Amino acid sequence: MTETALVLGSGGVTGGAWEIGILRGLAEAGADLSAVDLIIGSSAGASVGAQLASGLLGLPELYELQLADPRDMRGGRLGALTLLRYAGAVLLSRTPEEYGRRLGRLARGARLDIDAEERRAAIGSRLPSPEWPDRPLRVTAVDALTGELHTFGKEDGVPLVDAVTASSAVPGVWPVARAGGRDWIDGGVYSTANAHLAAGHRRVVVIAPSASGSKAIAAPAAQAAGLVANGARVEVITPDAASKGAFGRNPLDPGHRAAAARAGLAQAAAHAEAVAAVLGS
Repeated sequence: MTETALVLGSGGVTGGAWEIGILRGLAEAGADLSAVDLIIGSSAGASVGAQLASGLLGLPELYELQLADPRDMRGGRLGALTLLRYAGAVLLSRTPEEYGRRLGRLARGARLDIDAEERRAAIGSRLPSPEWPDRPLRVTAVDALTGELHTFGKEDGVPLVDAVTASSAVPGVWPVARAGGRDWIDGGVYSTANAHLAAGHRRVVVIAPSASGSKAIAAPAAQAAGLVANGARVEVITPDAASKGAFGRNPLDPGHRAAAARAGLAQAAAHAEAVAAVLGS
C-alpha cells in the first residue's frame, strides 16, 4: 500500500467552502492535510482539490477567499421539476452507472440560460493556475452517455479547467461539459465522495459535504468501510448540525459560502485528534 490520500466530496458552493474551513481548522489543530500523497476531488471537491494541490495559495488564503463578497459569482438552483426527476432516477436505478445514464439524459436535454464556454470561464476564474499541479491529483466525472465514472489526471492531456468543469457539471443546472472528445456530468453523480478510489492507500481522510447514499449510490461511510476492510485507516468527516444549518437550503447559493466556511472551521476541532491519529498511524 502507498501512504496518505485525501478525498474531497461533492456539495456545491457551500460544500466546497465548508471543506476549506475544515481543512484550515484541521491544519491549525496540527492535522495538516496539505501534503498528502494523493488528492481525489469530485465536483466542489475537484475545485478545492485543484486549489490545494497547486500550492500557490495556503489554507489561510483559501479560507479568506471564501469570506469575500460573492456578488460576482453566479449561483444555481435545482428546480422542483429537476429534483423530482433526480428522485425518479434514484428509484428506477439499481447501479450508479444506470443512475448516471438517466441524469446524463436529463442534462443533455436541459434548456439552460448559461452556455458551456461561460461555465468553463467561471470555473477557470476560481483556479489559482490553469496548469495541472505536479502533485498527484485525480478529478472525477461521469460519462454522460454510459454513466461510467472516470478520473482525470495530468497524464490524460485534458486541461485542468476542462476536468474540473466536467466534474462540476451538475445535471439540469450547468451545461454538459466536453473534454477529451466525450460529454461529462458531475462526478458526484456516481457517489457523493467516490472514496473507493482511495483503495491502495494506508491512511485516508474523507471530507464529504453530503453523507447521503441510496440503493444505487454508495454513501461515504459505506465506501470507507470497504477501505477499512482492506486494511486502511480511515476518518470520514461529514457536516454536523451547525454546518448543515449554515449551508442553507440551496448548496449552489454563493450567499451562504462564508457561513459554510466558518462552520467548517468551527467543526474541525472535533475531528482533529482522529485525523492526526490516521496521519500518524
